[in-house]
Amino acid sequence: MAVNTASVEFALNPNANPMPEADRLKAFENLGFGTLFSDHMAVIRWNADRGWHDGEITARAPFAIDPAASVLHYAQEIFEGMKAYRTADGRAVLFRPEENARRFNESARRMAMPEIAEETFLEAIEKLVQIDAKWIPEGEGSLYLRPFMFASEAFLGVRPAKDYIFCVIASPVGPYFKGGAKPITIWSTEKFTRAAPGGTGAAKCGGNYAASLIAQAEAQAQGCDQVVFLDAAEHKWVEELGGMNVFFVMDDGSLVTPPLGGTILPGITRKSLITLARDKGLTVHERPYSFEDWKADAASGKLKEAFACGTAAVVAGIGTVKFPGGAFTINGGETGPVTQTLREALVSIQRGQSNDAHAWVKPISGV
Repeated sequence: MAVNTASVEFALNPNANPMPEADRLKAFENLGFGTLFSDHMAVIRWNADRGWHDGEITARAPFAIDPAASVLHYAQEIFEGMKAYRTADGRAVLFRPEENARRFNESARRMAMPEIAEETFLEAIEKLVQIDAKWIPEGEGSLYLRPFMFASEAFLGVRPAKDYIFCVIASPVGPYFKGGAKPITIWSTEKFTRAAPGGTGAAKCGGNYAASLIAQAEAQAQGCDQVVFLDAAEHKWVEELGGMNVFFVMDDGSLVTPPLGGTILPGITRKSLITLARDKGLTVHERPYSFEDWKADAASGKLKEAFACGTAAVVAGIGTVKFPGGAFTINGGETGPVTQTLREALVSIQRGQSNDAHAWVKPISGV
C-alpha cells in the first residue's frame, strides 16, 4: 500500500483526569518495564477511501473494537520500540527516530498494511512526548515509546483490511532486566525457531513475538533470562534472541554478528553499535556464526565476550549459555571491557553526555 503523504492535523484533547502528581512520583520510585503508562496517547485512523485522518492527542483509554476486527483473527499488527531521554541539561531527546519511522514502514509493507509518512509518524511521537514530558524519568530511566498499528476492519474474509488504527503510547521504564547491568543467562532452544526464509522475521510484528513466547517460557524454566534462536533450515546458525540482536567479541578484537537476511530483525541499536565499533577502529564482521563454534570458541578462549542489544535492554553482556545437555560461560561469566565500552559510548550519546558525531540525537522542541 502506498504512503499517504498528505499532512495529518492533530486535535489536542488533554486528559481531564491525569494521574495525581503524588501518585506518579510514588510510582517512579520503583519503575519496572512496561507496567506504568503516561496520561495520553496519539491516535490516527486510516481507511481505503480517506487515507490517514482524524489525528488526535487524547487521554489514554481502551479501544472499542468489533469482535470481528481483522487483527483478532489474522494478526495484521506491527509496532516499534523507541525511547525519550532526559539529558543532563534538561532537554528531552529521541535517538534516531527516523530509523524507527523507516523500519515501521518496512514492516507495514511486509504485512500488507498502509504506510505512514515519516513526518506524520515523527510528529505523533513528538506531540505525545511534549504533552507527557513530566513522565520522562530522571537518572537512568527513560520514557519507552510504543508506536503500533493494527487492522480494525470488521470482516472474516482472508485479505488485507481496509481500516487501520495507528497509535502511540508511552511507559516510563527502568532497567529491562532485573539486577541492572549484570550479565544475563540465555537458553539455546532445540525445539523452536523464530523465523524462516520468506517469513516475517525482518518485520516487527506481534506474531513473531507470539511465536517466541513458548521458547521464552522454556528459557525461564531453565533459570535463564532470554532464549536464543538458531536458523530454521539447518538449526545450526545463531540468529537472534527473543527480542534482541547478538554480538560476539573475538580474541583478535574483532566483532561478529549474524547477518541480516530476512529472518533477523534489523535492530537500530545493532546498526548503531556497528558504527560505534568501527569508529573505535574495531573490525565488525556480519557473517554466520554457528552454535557449535560458539561453544568451542568459548572453551578455547577464542571468544572473549558476547552481548545482546536492543532498544529495551540497550546492551547486556551474556555470561552463561545453557542448552539441552550442558552449559558454558563466557569471560568467566562477567561483562567484558568491549561490551562495557560500547554500552557506555551508546548511552552517553543517547543522554547527551558526549559528542554526537553522527547527529543521532533529536531534541524535542518545547520540552
